[in-house]
Amino acid sequence: MPNFEEIIGHKQMIEHLKNAIQLEKVSHAYIFEGEKGCGKRTVSEAFAAALQCEHQKEGTDACGTCKSCRQAASKNHPDIIHIIHEKPNSIGVEEIREQVVNDMLIKPYSSKYKIYIISEAEKLTAQAQNALLKTIEEPPSYGIIILLTSNASALLPTILSRCVVLSMKPAADNLVKKYLMEHVEIPDYQADLCVAFAQGNVGKAVRLATSENFNEIKSAALHLLKNAKTMEMSDIIAAVKAISEYKIDIQDYLDLLAVWYRDVLYFKATKDINGLVFQDQYKDIMQQANESSYEGIEEIVEGIKKANIRLKANVNFDLTMQLLFLQIKENF
Repeated sequence: MPNFEEIIGHKQMIEHLKNAIQLEKVSHAYIFEGEKGCGKRTVSEAFAAALQCEHQKEGTDACGTCKSCRQAASKNHPDIIHIIHEKPNSIGVEEIREQVVNDMLIKPYSSKYKIYIISEAEKLTAQAQNALLKTIEEPPSYGIIILLTSNASALLPTILSRCVVLSMKPAADNLVKKYLMEHVEIPDYQADLCVAFAQGNVGKAVRLATSENFNEIKSAALHLLKNAKTMEMSDIIAAVKAISEYKIDIQDYLDLLAVWYRDVLYFKATKDINGLVFQDQYKDIMQQANESSYEGIEEIVEGIKKANIRLKANVNFDLTMQLLFLQIKENF
């Protein structure tokens, strides 16, 4: 488990948390908001470890060696509680009552605080949030609740108004690239590709860099992007069915398409090969840039954004992707 100093990015947020520890102004309720993989859980665990540490370094960071830090690192700390839930799409009121509300009545076993970390807090039902509200309003002096969410707007206004809300910012590309090359041990050209798709999300960058079938998916996407103009409707339908079988988040696939057309648009405007993400595909990018209009490329980019929104709203997958590829074909 990394301490604050080892976390990639999020320096402003970490400074806020370190200041709270140093000034002894730690809130009883926090919301960490950011997309999946951005580091919410890592920061929350580093914060919890620092709060419970027996020998804080400079009063703000976990020492990493005391009994409390070792327990935190092994996910075996009795006073750092990760809330679990049985249903994949919701966190119910009984789970919150049992694991938070009632449990917080018991004083810490060995530490100054009892810290509750609730991942995917956007899945809390309204009843569960209302059960949590009273505890947030009137917590014992030792109680701290940290809600991790990709969508803070899914939480009740009464919850939001009583928590310190901290938003996760994207990490700098050079830091993400350095991390991938040093810790995942991939070459720089592969790191560049992963960094371009991750957009500051370290977790996503690592997932792409370690994915066994990412290169296969990339090859399939590039084949379609290069040949959409000559493909028949039956070919497009077959391509859509193939996409649904990939063991990767469809958002990652759409990111592949978006980065490709970002390259096409960039090259059309600058003629600069060095600025391309897909530098090894520059001949095809050059050809598409020469054959496509600015308006056509922008239509495709907008179509990718709309497909992303539709899929997040659970619109039919096949229909959404077929419409997108037809739009790509028409504006090739």
